[in-house]
Amino acid sequence: MKTNKFGRTDLEVSQLTFGCGAVGGLMTAGAAADQDRAVAWARDNAINHFDTAPSYGNGASEENLGRALGPNREGIVVSTKVGLGEGDLADIPGAIRRSLETSLRRLRQDHVDLFQLHNTLADPEVAGSMPVDQVLGDVVGTFEALRNEGKIRYLGFTAKGETDALHALIDSDRFDGAQVFYNMLAPSAGEAQPDGFPAQDYRRLLDAAGDHGVGSIAVRVLAGGALSGSEARHPLGVASVAPIGSGRDYAADVASARRLAPLVEAGAAASLPELAVRWVISNPAVTTMEIGIATLDELQLATAAVNKGPLSDAALQRARELRAGIAAA
Repeated sequence: MKTNKFGRTDLEVSQLTFGCGAVGGLMTAGAAADQDRAVAWARDNAINHFDTAPSYGNGASEENLGRALGPNREGIVVSTKVGLGEGDLADIPGAIRRSLETSLRRLRQDHVDLFQLHNTLADPEVAGSMPVDQVLGDVVGTFEALRNEGKIRYLGFTAKGETDALHALIDSDRFDGAQVFYNMLAPSAGEAQPDGFPAQDYRRLLDAAGDHGVGSIAVRVLAGGALSGSEARHPLGVASVAPIGSGRDYAADVASARRLAPLVEAGAAASLPELAVRWVISNPAVTTMEIGIATLDELQLATAAVNKGPLSDAALQRARELRAGIAAA
C-alpha cells in the first residue's frame, strides 16, 4: 500500500487508516479473535495507522487495540483523542492529562503519535462545543506541554463545528493534523460546493490544511455507511447515524448515494463503496483516509479499493454532474 508523508511531520502513514470507532463497531463490540485477526491482516498488508478514541465504546476500542497490536509496535502510528465535557472546563489541563494517561494505559504504550481534540468547535447548539480562543489557549498549551514531555508527538483535532472556527485552527499553525469530513455526499472540504447543496460548506478545508503543512485524515468517507447504498446496518455498529450529506436524515443520504449508481453501472468502480473510497483518494490533498469496519471482509474490500488507485478524470467529471443533480433534487 502507498504511504504518504503526514504534513510537516516525520510520520509516514498508509493511504488507508484503520478506524477503530463505533460506527463500524469491530473494535468496540467485536469478538477479540476477530479484532486480533483484522489488526494482524492490516499490518501484514502495510496499513500502519490505527485511529481510536476513549469515547469509542467507553474505552473498549483503546483496550482492544492495545491488546491486538501486541508488544511489537515497530512502524506503527497510533492516534487517539480527548473529548472535554462541561465538568472538565474548570481544569482543562488536568482533564486532558488524565484522559491521556488513561488512554496510554489502555493502549499499552508510553506515548501516542497524534493526540487530537475531539470536541465540536464554536457551535453553541452542541454540548461540549469549545470556542477557538479556548482551544488555542488552555488546550493547545497543554498539548504542547505533553509533547515536550514525550507523551505525544504531534497535535491534531477533529474538524467538526463551525467552518470559520475550523479554518482558524488550521491557520493558527499550532496543529499538525486534522480529521476532515469528506465524501461524495459532502465534498466541500475538497472542492467548491454546488449552489443549493444541502451539506455543510467546509470551504476547501483540505487545501487549507495542505497549505499550512497540516496532515489530513479524511473521515466519514462512506457517509456513516450511506454510500453503501443500503439503509441496513451491521449489528456490531451503531444502530443509527446522523445525516452527513442531506441535512435531513440517514435515509435521505442513502437515497442520494443511489443517485451515484450510474458510475458503477458504467464500470468506473465495482460497487458504490469502492467508488466512494477511490473518489476520496483521487484528491491529492488527502494524506490518508479512514474507514471504520465491522468485519475483516470490509477491511479487505476497502484495501483492495485503495490499491486500485484514483478514479479516472472522466469518472470524476461524471461524479460532479451527478452531485449537481443531487443538489437540484
